[in-house]
Amino acid sequence: MTYSLVIGVDAGATSSRVAVHALDGTRLGYARAGAGNPTAHGLDKAVAAIGGALREALGGHSGARVVASLAGVAGHVRELEPALGKVWADLGIPAGPRVMGDVEIAYVAGTPAPDGTLLLSGTGAIAARIAGHRRVVLADGLGWLLGDAGSGFWIGRAAAKAVVAGLDRAAPSSPLTELVLDHFLGAERGDSPRDSAARLVRLAQADHMRLAALAALVCRAAAEGDPVALDITRRAAGHLADTVHRVHEGGPIVLAGSVLTNDGPVRDTVIGLLAGETVATARDAAGAAAWLAAHDLLPERDRAALHARFTP
Repeated sequence: MTYSLVIGVDAGATSSRVAVHALDGTRLGYARAGAGNPTAHGLDKAVAAIGGALREALGGHSGARVVASLAGVAGHVRELEPALGKVWADLGIPAGPRVMGDVEIAYVAGTPAPDGTLLLSGTGAIAARIAGHRRVVLADGLGWLLGDAGSGFWIGRAAAKAVVAGLDRAAPSSPLTELVLDHFLGAERGDSPRDSAARLVRLAQADHMRLAALAALVCRAAAEGDPVALDITRRAAGHLADTVHRVHEGGPIVLAGSVLTNDGPVRDTVIGLLAGETVATARDAAGAAAWLAAHDLLPERDRAALHARFTP
């Protein structure tokens, strides 16, 4: 078993990770590179990032030893599979990777169970019912403008709105206000609260994705007892619990994405709202993709036990 290799790829909007494993779960190589989402960053850039990480992860191992590959990709497009197939062929790998969505891989990163539910909250938010390691029903995941309730972006926008409204009323400052102003303005505050609010609005409108970075600051302010931050994190957790309950029909619930895998008030509240359910936390997604690539090659009795070795 140890002479054959499997490859797992986790390609997202911010980075690409590649794991190389032996069939006994031993990790033989791991590398990361730039964004691998072809929809967000273009096909050529995504393929180059994944290919660069693959070359580094393979190291001195022969591509001819690879018996299975699986790539979990956010923003999958039809042209991606043949493009990756060429990269694999150039490295001497007999066959290109099977490509599937990042939702399934995020679920597998938390459990070997074939059936269950994913609840993901990072920059965006989505829930998915999984059957046979395939997504069958989705809830939310509708994007920053009209959906993704409870996501990092949703939390950050709620915080920015609350801070701007407070500045407009010249309300007393709070831990949340200071953290948000420091994030956007640093020491370059306005001459008045209203002026600071206007500057914050202009910066947020120029680059709306900066709002998602506020989620960690909201959780920090909530931990300090800021009432507005506490309210935002409670509402975010409520939205996420509502979303997952729309699709969950049994099995484990895997929490994924930075908002739910990092300790903090949103994760804690969500876990409380899911009391009575079996809740797991996603671990390494590239290793999870490698485990799923190897799935049918592993003895059935060993699959679950080996999962932990693939996803450290």
